[in-house]
Amino acid sequence: MSGKFIPWIVIGAIILILIFSAIGSYNRLVNLNEDVNNKLSQIDNQLQLRNDLIPNLVATVKGFAAHEEEILKNVSDARAKLAGATSPGQMAEGDAELTGALSRLLVVVENYPDLKADANFRQLSDNLAGTENRISVARRDYNESATQYNTAIRRFPTNIMAGIFGFEKVEYFQAQEGAEEVPKVDFGV
Repeated sequence: MSGKFIPWIVIGAIILILIFSAIGSYNRLVNLNEDVNNKLSQIDNQLQLRNDLIPNLVATVKGFAAHEEEILKNVSDARAKLAGATSPGQMAEGDAELTGALSRLLVVVENYPDLKADANFRQLSDNLAGTENRISVARRDYNESATQYNTAIRRFPTNIMAGIFGFEKVEYFQAQEGAEEVPKVDFGV
């Protein structure tokens, strides 16, 4: 009698191993996906912090350089575009546009020594610089997490589990094309 049950026990053990392996793969994918979402929200938090600093910076600059209206409008428009971003690609595009507009704004500031000496402006500039560093770190952390997740959903046999349960590749947070070029600033001088 016991010889008849050995094949069933082996088959049962194999089925249990496959079930537990599938559960482990699924749970790992869920953890990796949640990590990606968490890291993306950290980028969003830092971008929001920067967006919150910008109106104060613009108001301070406006007090000293009211005739630089176009640059101030560009900063406000880029800020609004970033605030409306819903995907990592849109966030990266809005971030690049806002970074360029802020760079042009800071070039304008160079023409106003009283503004550069203003304590409020210096504090806002320091806060903005710190936020830019945190954004950079958050982007790197997100991309590392996205790499781990994207790699996991493509590896065999986890890719089978990913396909069954609808785990899809996530976008990387990438700089927009041309972001490596220095923005051209022309004051018509």
